[in-house]
Amino acid sequence: MDKLKRVLSGRDAEEPSGLAEVIDATSLGWGTRVKGFIACFAIGCLFSLLGSCLLWVPKKGLILFAVFYTLGNIASIGSTLFLMGPVKQLKRMFEPTRLIATIVMLVSI
Repeated sequence: MDKLKRVLSGRDAEEPSGLAEVIDATSLGWGTRVKGFIACFAIGCLFSLLGSCLLWVPKKGLILFAVFYTLGNIASIGSTLFLMGPVKQLKRMFEPTRLIATIVMLVSI
């Protein structure tokens, strides 16, 4: 069963037992990943909505909009880290077909 887990998770080669234990201890289960995604995405949507509502506040509206909308976008993008994992997410974001879109998105934030 352990060999099947290693093959499916992309760790096909044998690893030192200490490193394997650390990786297994720090990995999240699927249910925890989904809960983290939902929580982070909900916070991102809430911040984006709050930023849009605060746009109409006199004098400080644009600053509050920029801050909350940016935090909402970062939280929404960060929510997908729970589903894919940070390394896989970054590899996919910087693939040649997505590189321009990633750069434009990061610069606009």
